[in-house]
Amino acid sequence: MARNTDVPSPHYGEPRKFDPNFRGPVHKRSCTDVVCCVVFIVVILGYIALGTVAWFHGDPSKIVYPTDSHGHFCGRQKTPNANKSILFYFNMLKCANPAVLVHLQCPTTQLCVSKCPDRFATLLDSWNTNSWEYYKQFCRPGFDISSKSVAEAIQDEDCPSMIVPSRPFLQRCFPDFITINGILTVANKTIFKDGENHERSVNDLKDAAKAAHSAPRELWTDITGSISSLLNAKEIGIKIFEDYANSWDWILLGLVFTMMVSLVFILLLRYIAGVLLWLIVFGIMIAVGFGIWHCYWEYSLLRGKPGANVTISDIGFHADFGIYLQLSQTWLIFMVALSMMEGIIFVILIFLRTRLRIAIALLKEGSRAISYIMSTLLYPIITFFLLAVCIAYWLVTAVFLASSGNAVYKVTAADDKCMYASLACSPKTFSQTNITKVCPGSQCMFAFYGGESAYYRYILVLHLCNLFVFLWLVNFTIALGRCTLAGAFASYYWALKKPKDIPPCPLVSSFTRALRYHTGSLAFGSLILSVVQMIRIVLEYLDRKLKDSQNRCARFVLSCLKCCFWCLERFIKFVNSNAYIMIAIYGKSFCTSSKDAFHLLLRNVLRVYVLDRVTDFLLFLGKLLITGSVGVFAFFIFTHRIPIFREAVPSLNYTWVPLLTVIFGSYVIAHGFLNVYATCVDTLFLCFLWDLEVNNGSLHRPFFMSKTLQRILCKKNDGTTGRR
Repeated sequence: MARNTDVPSPHYGEPRKFDPNFRGPVHKRSCTDVVCCVVFIVVILGYIALGTVAWFHGDPSKIVYPTDSHGHFCGRQKTPNANKSILFYFNMLKCANPAVLVHLQCPTTQLCVSKCPDRFATLLDSWNTNSWEYYKQFCRPGFDISSKSVAEAIQDEDCPSMIVPSRPFLQRCFPDFITINGILTVANKTIFKDGENHERSVNDLKDAAKAAHSAPRELWTDITGSISSLLNAKEIGIKIFEDYANSWDWILLGLVFTMMVSLVFILLLRYIAGVLLWLIVFGIMIAVGFGIWHCYWEYSLLRGKPGANVTISDIGFHADFGIYLQLSQTWLIFMVALSMMEGIIFVILIFLRTRLRIAIALLKEGSRAISYIMSTLLYPIITFFLLAVCIAYWLVTAVFLASSGNAVYKVTAADDKCMYASLACSPKTFSQTNITKVCPGSQCMFAFYGGESAYYRYILVLHLCNLFVFLWLVNFTIALGRCTLAGAFASYYWALKKPKDIPPCPLVSSFTRALRYHTGSLAFGSLILSVVQMIRIVLEYLDRKLKDSQNRCARFVLSCLKCCFWCLERFIKFVNSNAYIMIAIYGKSFCTSSKDAFHLLLRNVLRVYVLDRVTDFLLFLGKLLITGSVGVFAFFIFTHRIPIFREAVPSLNYTWVPLLTVIFGSYVIAHGFLNVYATCVDTLFLCFLWDLEVNNGSLHRPFFMSKTLQRILCKKNDGTTGRR
């Protein structure tokens, strides 16, 4: 007979009543949460409409290709600038103007060129000299040197007043900064002449380069120290691509090997789960015991030494921790703390040994269930495919939304006194206005892409909608996978004679049931989680904006909100994951399933805690073992340290390229396989708790749990059930 401690507490809902007709996942079920299902379908249709509208209005070329001052793309095929893929700034020193921070546009002419300048030169020195042939390629196309003077050409920005040695970075010409002995130089020079033959410091170019791009300034703060290395990114990228091209087959073999190792690990858990857990538990106890002995030994040595009996409170605080290790009191405190820890572990093992054995038995049963329904290990491929579709659609929609809009032109004045500065203008009619007379040297230049219609005014709202629906679809995909796998594993548990009574194609049947009857319930749970995640994203955005704020109260409140919503998200994920299991088994609505699952777990809270901790630890250990073993093996292969593979493995520019790819891919694969296993254990656990509540082992109400679990709980089936 079972002990009273194994009887679930009735304080959290009434235990489930016996149903003589229940034989596993309910087949005769009806649609649940229909309203949410309809809303979800309407949102998906709206999301498709949003993507269509963004596709019609957007043009990714606006992001891919730089745009010159006339609104023309640099490097775009079938355009006059097809062979001019780099954006050149006439006078980058103007980019250091504070107005750049407001208008996010460098107030100087920007021209598409085929290559960046490779020398210092000024228009004044190059005018009508042998250097003019080289210099004129950076002037406006069609400029005639005989039509204007040098001053007029500079004022009208027909030619740059100066050029400096530059290299292309993000398809833009930036000064070729090189740090030599801690000194910033351009072409080994720290001083250069500007267009007016005034000597300027290279640091002026540095400040201008930081502001030249319209991206946030924090992205450019490292330009002084590392721009030379960033400019070599293209060369590094080519070498990385070569490494992938030469080693892709070995990377693929490594990932296939990871799949095999993951499968073997899961199947072996039925034999090694208990051994692993008890070895680790006793290993921790032995390590703590050794620590107690060592602390006592140090305490004995120091107790008789002069000066070692001083108390910690007498010497106060010291940054050097080694001082405390010279005191006998320190080792006494360590010894007492470790002794208390050892005692706590020993007490936990005494009082929770049965629950630990239950957890181990369920882990072994999960391994056995997967061996009978091997198709479940392939389901992560479906989840990965659906997630890839969601991510791709969200990313494409975001790109098209970001590239929506028409070219907007603004008046760029030669100085800050022009009253028309930054006003919208039209390049076609600009010369006919009086702006050039009021503000000599002003131009109508491209500023950004946008518009004044309702679509462009609400573009931020559309971005937020795109993000929210993306989160909803991702969470729904994960929920669908959880529900599908739970239905398949529940079919295993509630089969009285295994594997004879397991229904055919349990995974396919569970998938069709989840989509046909419970799309609304899965969407409802996903919606709740997505709302919380969206709030967390907004809070993170506000936190970044307020990072430099001096309002400590606001920062404190924001930190508290972030913490609370993080906890709320974790709690909702826990409730949802168990609700999806109950939906897969009993076919109830989301709220009913959440309540039933939550109450069932609360009635068995100690078992839940022990199982979660044991499962999490073994899964973490499994990921570590799989990823680590494959990573070490890949390291020895790619570094040619295994003789039989030495000639077959190609020589690489960067060994870490395929190595990190294999390690990352191994972790993803192991995570996918072990997630299936975790879902299996969680499902079997809920089924086990339900089985324990509704059945009593009689002929008409036999236990469906394994014989091992029956022995642990001192229970047995009275009738002959034919179970193993």
